[in-house]
Amino acid sequence: PFHANFDAPIYDDVRRCTAGNFRPRSVAGLESRIRELANERLDELLPRGTFDLTQEYGGIVAASVVCELVGLPVDLAPEVLATVNAGSLAEPGSGVEVGNARPGYLSYLTPIVERVRAGQSDRELPMVENLLRYRLPDGSALSDTEVATQLFGVFIGGTETVPKIVGHGLWELSRHPAQMAAVRADPAARVPVAREEMIRYCAPAQWFARTLRRPFALHGNTFQPGQRIITLLASASRDEREYPDPEEFIWDRPIERTLAFGRGQHFCLGYHLARLEIAVLVTEWLRRVH
Repeated sequence: PFHANFDAPIYDDVRRCTAGNFRPRSVAGLESRIRELANERLDELLPRGTFDLTQEYGGIVAASVVCELVGLPVDLAPEVLATVNAGSLAEPGSGVEVGNARPGYLSYLTPIVERVRAGQSDRELPMVENLLRYRLPDGSALSDTEVATQLFGVFIGGTETVPKIVGHGLWELSRHPAQMAAVRADPAARVPVAREEMIRYCAPAQWFARTLRRPFALHGNTFQPGQRIITLLASASRDEREYPDPEEFIWDRPIERTLAFGRGQHFCLGYHLARLEIAVLVTEWLRRVH
């Protein structure tokens, strides 16, 4: 199982194994590479005149970053994006059984783990190396498949979330020409501000499920341990008690706090990377597309 299905200490320990690449200093070192990838995509896409902003621009860039983080060749980014989409994008009127996509994810990740374990990797991959060294509370090690499974959060979340915020956020700016003009007037200063409203308004993670560990009272209702709770993050991001005119997109809205990346021990591992990718992708788009 994926480690996020567990509680401490397994969840905390496995998360620490994968956290190094996503700390602020490590993420800051990726900025020039993300900018390079964004411009490579724009070089190819802009001459076409029309293309899918979410999938072909943000999607390929985000998938390329994921490939480099987990040790895959960047030219596999389109395949990785398609594999992740197969487990998350339903046709109208139908659902998606995410479990059916697991073999596809593992077909990319397990061979990487096998190479690292055999000492045949041509580069350092701290996430995989840390997971191979990790020991469960009973002293046992993770198998290759179990190590690969712990990378699902990076593989899936790193590929599918950022492109949706970028595509939707740029669309909102295009619907509000005065806001677009204001952000374009000073991208270095104003894109980071607009990014926070994009995250509030456009975040694709709209709900999470949790299981209560202890009794909890809220608005006169008491919930008991073992009960399942669905938290509607999209609703929280439009709470009129927190955000005036919450259904309006306002690029320079003051945002003191947000739930878009979750809360508590399950707070998004890729928080810093996601915010950097959004800023770079939006900035390069505004710089080159008029």
